[in-house]
Amino acid sequence: MSIQSLPSGKTFRTSQTILSQPKFNRCVGRFIARDQLARDVACLLEFDDEISSWNCRSLKLRHGFDTYSPDFVAERQFDILVIDAVGQRRPPPWVAEAIIREGFTYRTMSRGDIDPIRLKNCKDLLQCSGGEVSLGDRVRLLSVLDEQSSLTLAESLTVFREIMPIRGLANMAAARLIEIDLDTALIGPETVVRRYRG
Repeated sequence: MSIQSLPSGKTFRTSQTILSQPKFNRCVGRFIARDQLARDVACLLEFDDEISSWNCRSLKLRHGFDTYSPDFVAERQFDILVIDAVGQRRPPPWVAEAIIREGFTYRTMSRGDIDPIRLKNCKDLLQCSGGEVSLGDRVRLLSVLDEQSSLTLAESLTVFREIMPIRGLANMAAARLIEIDLDTALIGPETVVRRYRG
């Protein structure tokens, strides 16, 4: 199964929709978030190992004369996960059943479902990322990680020669070339960096 974005001109916007162009690698199509909660969920999707790609509001559900587009459609290895960020706005009651009928898995996420440490770390990496890591920097870091098994973040930064070190590290994490512990504590000098094993 594969996900696709809506054709151009088929995306519906409201005055509450937040539009921007973050540096998401796995987002297929244009990034559109209804609110800050949906934007935060998108940051988490980018670093979720189970998700290979995702898009925004591409699924259009119908129930009688009503239509509804959930916030995200995410592709996983064995299924498609449809996600709604649920804050003040709640999806209509018929949505969950309609999604399951389509053969997809449905999940709602509220602010309470989000680990604030993971969210902050994901946001920090996305903010620092952008551009390409040179072949030389990429090979140097991966070679050292192959030899050492892991490094601290501070040690990893010393390997970069051709790009700003923190940007290079963030790009490699976003590209899933390296793993950084996003859950234990805020990213710092002692954060462990390993080669990504999936």
